[in-house]
Amino acid sequence: MAAVGVGGSTAAAGAGAVSGGTLEPGSTTAAHRRLKYISLAVLVVQNASLILSIRYARTLPGDRFFATTAVVMAEVLKGLTCLLLLFAQKRGNVKHLVLFLHEAVLVQYVDTLKLAVPSLIYTLQNNLQYVAISNLPAATFQVTYQLKILTTALFSVLMLNRSLSRLQWASLLLLFTGVAIVQAQQAGGSGPRPLDQNPGAGLAAVVASCLSSGFAGVYFEKILKGSSGSVWLRNLQLGLFGTALGLVGLWWAEGTAVASQGFFFGYTPAVWGVVLNQAFGGLLVAVVVKYADNILKGFATSLSIVLSTVASIRLFGFHLDPLFALGAGLVIGAVYLYSLPRGAVKAIGSASASGPCIHQQPPGQPPPPQLSSRGDLATEPFLPNSSQPSCRLDKSPAALQ
Repeated sequence: MAAVGVGGSTAAAGAGAVSGGTLEPGSTTAAHRRLKYISLAVLVVQNASLILSIRYARTLPGDRFFATTAVVMAEVLKGLTCLLLLFAQKRGNVKHLVLFLHEAVLVQYVDTLKLAVPSLIYTLQNNLQYVAISNLPAATFQVTYQLKILTTALFSVLMLNRSLSRLQWASLLLLFTGVAIVQAQQAGGSGPRPLDQNPGAGLAAVVASCLSSGFAGVYFEKILKGSSGSVWLRNLQLGLFGTALGLVGLWWAEGTAVASQGFFFGYTPAVWGVVLNQAFGGLLVAVVVKYADNILKGFATSLSIVLSTVASIRLFGFHLDPLFALGAGLVIGAVYLYSLPRGAVKAIGSASASGPCIHQQPPGQPPPPQLSSRGDLATEPFLPNSSQPSCRLDKSPAALQ
């Protein structure tokens, strides 16, 4: 990571790195390229493994664990991890950590309370994902869940006054068409279906999850404009709210059953794997996602769809028919087209005539805010660009959740 430079800048990548007064051509470029490939692998594995592991744990024979307890445990582990990371940042000084948390959480209580709304939405979203994956094949869920790109784009237009290019609007239409085809295939499927699965409930849950994901990502960016605070502090604050709200949801939805059968009823190694994936997977992606540009993130999403489909065929006996393949192909194409940088075609076409395209921040205009590394990582990379002249840039992406 040291090869990326201060602040994650890659401006020196093309010229090489300076070490001990000696220019080392290509060393920074090679290191950054390796980091991008590592980022791609992490994003693909995280996107696919979480869905597949939840599907596997929820369809195992025997006692079924309570999804609400898994959501709470993931929030607790995530919060504790962020607390340990903050403790390490303070060089193991307990007094400095306590004073820092008192100032950031209690004294600046307005900023803390702002996170209650997205935390509530994320808690709801996590519970809805369990409902959706329990009632839909993993591959079908993975494809349908890409509707979060559509909802994020629409909320960003409405709440942040962002603008979309014609290509992006066309890709959103393509995305919706692909999801509709996949759902038509799911509704008309003639294969055997487990009696305890309800595709209608699964579809409703995934649509609600996409709506909450899109709103939460955009709302998060809106309230954090001009706000200071590290990634780990924001995750800790969200974890506090998430744990409290998760316990309320647990009590409301499954309180009686949990009280009689126990909090960890039905927990197996597979269930603990799901909890650990939810707790640490997002934090791991937060570390590597800043090394991946939008195209790489879109490519990772497409690969995760393919991986989920192949794994579903082997693990769950999923039947791949031409209609599903068509819909999934449209979604993959839409994700890639939407992730293309605005003005890329114009920049490429005019490069030979006008020279290299260099982007400069308009005078007096603050740089775009960084998103916190929390929420849906597969959504936030696809927030539309601000309505300003743009070209293909070599810039460090904003740090995501």
